[in-house]
Amino acid sequence: MQHQLAFREDRTFTIAQFTDLHWENGEAEDQQTRRLMEEVLDAERPDLVVFTGDVIYTGASGEPVCKHPHQAFRDAVHTVESRGIPWAVVFGNHDTETTITREELMNTVLEHSHTVTQRGPEEINGVGNYTLSISGSNGQTAAALYFFDSGDHSVLPHIQGYDWIRSNQIDWYREESRKLQSSIGAQAYPALAFFHIPLPEYKQVWDNETCYGNKFENVCCSPVNSGLFTAMVEMGDVIGTFCGHDHVNDYWGELHGVRLCYGRATGYNTYGKEDFPRGARMIRLREGERSFESWLRLADSTVVRDQPEHQPGV
Repeated sequence: MQHQLAFREDRTFTIAQFTDLHWENGEAEDQQTRRLMEEVLDAERPDLVVFTGDVIYTGASGEPVCKHPHQAFRDAVHTVESRGIPWAVVFGNHDTETTITREELMNTVLEHSHTVTQRGPEEINGVGNYTLSISGSNGQTAAALYFFDSGDHSVLPHIQGYDWIRSNQIDWYREESRKLQSSIGAQAYPALAFFHIPLPEYKQVWDNETCYGNKFENVCCSPVNSGLFTAMVEMGDVIGTFCGHDHVNDYWGELHGVRLCYGRATGYNTYGKEDFPRGARMIRLREGERSFESWLRLADSTVVRDQPEHQPGV
């Protein structure tokens, strides 16, 4: 089924970001994750759900992992799929770490009726680099969503740590942005970007700008800054980015006109922090406005609209 994403009659479009489910084999923790997603969807009624990686946990060799990754993924997204809500996904570092490839998992993604995920160009790095458009009241594109495969671990033996979004992906983004801007007018629409592993600028914004939210662990970004954020600033369309990966960080801050946002970790079958409830980040666009609202909905039904302020150097 091909879904056309569109602003509602009240000129809003609402996205629920679920991240780091780490679904394994349907254990009690997985069922807690499912109940949380059900509660968020029933309360918020989003127009789109975005899973920002580590939907399933295929882990490292010798660790407890999902035994049947294809079925684990189906089970993980069932709550959204069964409600007929359009949903999109980007892969994280744990989705295909063992037992399954990204190409194989994408086949399972695309068998679902309500996904708007796309495989993306085969000639660039990663699987699942794609663009979605949101139509306005006149039927024309009024907002855009970019999705990037941020990889897993560095493939260069002399560089340790996590992978980075490659230069050919950034070139692809620039071309997608140019095409959209030429068709509907330069900077006439807001765009959002979704990926799993935070960009190095997530550390920069915390260290140098006023941020809102919590940082209880290091920003586990790539040691290589490949320039995606610079490209977004230069193209001028992206007003917000959303990632996961670091389960007990949930802050956001603005850098050079772009709001860099963490999601709120959703899954129970993975590490967390006491007194830091699982949840989801909500995002609301309004047609004709180059801005967005964002809030957290937590497992205890709390809605957090004003996160604690953090000043750099404090």
